[in-house]
Amino acid sequence: MNHSKCVNSECKTCECNLCCTKINNFGVKRGGVEILKDVNLHIHCGDLTAIIGPNGAGKSTLLKAILGDISHTGELQFLDAKNNGTTRPSMGYVPQKLELDSTSPTSVLDLFAAAHTNLPIWFSYPKSIRERVRESLARTHGEHLINKRLGELSGGELQRVLLALALDPIPHLLLLDEPVSGIDQKGLELFYQTVSTLRKNYDLSIILVSHDLNLVAEYADRVAFVNNKTIECCGTPQEVFTNDKVIQTFGLDWSNRFQKDEKDRVANALMV
Repeated sequence: MNHSKCVNSECKTCECNLCCTKINNFGVKRGGVEILKDVNLHIHCGDLTAIIGPNGAGKSTLLKAILGDISHTGELQFLDAKNNGTTRPSMGYVPQKLELDSTSPTSVLDLFAAAHTNLPIWFSYPKSIRERVRESLARTHGEHLINKRLGELSGGELQRVLLALALDPIPHLLLLDEPVSGIDQKGLELFYQTVSTLRKNYDLSIILVSHDLNLVAEYADRVAFVNNKTIECCGTPQEVFTNDKVIQTFGLDWSNRFQKDEKDRVANALMV
């Protein structure tokens, strides 16, 4: 699938009729304390944009402001291909964590049904509800979890369920706030692979807050580095991870990695 990007201020609309999200001169204050200032970010339709930065830099605050959960200054624009403002798009959101009562009998099916119907959770559900939930869970390879109690889910299983819920219905913009915190490496890779596949299949615009720099470098189209209350640099993973400010912050020099990747890519191309 071709994920069109804005070039010379011109854009092609993706399947959801949203071209891009523009954050202009964004600022957030909480309790009189400035959390973010002068934040500018352009999120292309169909791209996975990763937000990285040190702890306490304001990454989660940025997502909550985009969601409308907290107030902000500046401008948040959702544009179509003609640069006309659109109505506020639908958004899906997966939080860092969800506090659950491990003794609760609430099942995955109950969670979805509560989100989409007015039926009490002790009712039996129509076949149509079960099928919708099963189809939603299938998007994240979690259909086998439909009858499992929420308190019995592993960290990786819970995140797959929450991701499936955020995608029902398919949103214009998907926001993921460190969605794999505490999950093992295998679970991390599966989650990123799933998100990448969903982005391609549904032409989703995704904003992902993450500390998993290796996986960000592998899967993100663009990376924004939040530090000192603003976005200090933004670009491709190669551009951002070889930026001096990013290297100093994380203590990692990515130059050799990207040089190696480039050589491998050329070598593989010559073998075709």
